[in-house]
Amino acid sequence: MASQSLFFLHVLAIFSLTSLAFSASLSPYYYYRICPKALPTIKRVVEDAVRQERRMGASLLRLHFHDCFVNGCDASILLDQTATIDSEKTALANNNSARGFEVIDRIKSEVDKACGRPIVSCADILAVAARDSVVALGGPSWRVPLGRRDSTTASRAQANNDIPSPFMDLPSLINNFKNQGLNQKDLVALSGGHTLGFAQCFTFRDRIYNDTKNIDSNFARQRQSSCPRSGGDSNRAPLDPTPAFFDSKYFSNLVAKKGLLRSDQALFSGGQTGNLVNTYSANRWIFSKDFANSMIKMGNIKPLTGSRGQIRVNCRKVN
Repeated sequence: MASQSLFFLHVLAIFSLTSLAFSASLSPYYYYRICPKALPTIKRVVEDAVRQERRMGASLLRLHFHDCFVNGCDASILLDQTATIDSEKTALANNNSARGFEVIDRIKSEVDKACGRPIVSCADILAVAARDSVVALGGPSWRVPLGRRDSTTASRAQANNDIPSPFMDLPSLINNFKNQGLNQKDLVALSGGHTLGFAQCFTFRDRIYNDTKNIDSNFARQRQSSCPRSGGDSNRAPLDPTPAFFDSKYFSNLVAKKGLLRSDQALFSGGQTGNLVNTYSANRWIFSKDFANSMIKMGNIKPLTGSRGQIRVNCRKVN
């Protein structure tokens, strides 16, 4: 345990230096003066939620990812459907899948109490909760640039178009991430978030029954036992052998042709992404470093700052 703690202190030191290079409009120190209790409060609620249900860590990480890929990191994913809001919660990638909204509600309530007023944005809460979830499950820490504001709109159509699909091939994935200003290293590193959590049967059924060349046959049969050819669409399977612990086994699975999703296994198709899969499989430290750097980069996608957007009082609706 001591060596693991030392390992992540090393990683944190590197990320602390890296954070200085990010947009001047965001700063990891944004709340230090106006509400020094903000980040400790978020951490406390996240740790409590993950303690109650380890799977929640993966869910909170996924919320931040799906938020950032749709018009930037602006908490649009949290908005409920109204006459004027086309909620992203019912988009294909989120419907009956995205979760953790109640935890975000609790964080917002606790943070507003700690700060005395609503000054912490829902978008910042998502970014910090994602980091704290990774840490709670044994992963690296990093300084989260802060100062985002919340959107007043959402787009289900944009979510359907922009959130990467589990059925994508490698060229489609590369292009999808490129559209967000993310490169191939970001693609592989951020896909490593699948070291945590589960996927539903309908997202990997075609792979385990029809992908005969790029899948381990024993692995396919094992997954078929809980994912029939028809029915059981919501049956879950772990994305890697240790779905509640942040490690590099996700990449070891890809090398062994045991990636659960087609979009996962596509990363091990040669070229730069294949080389990165091999590197991350062999070296958890490099993966953790690159993952944290890519999380910061993703969190800086088109943030609303200054007078743009608002600080929502309720994360589920505009003020």
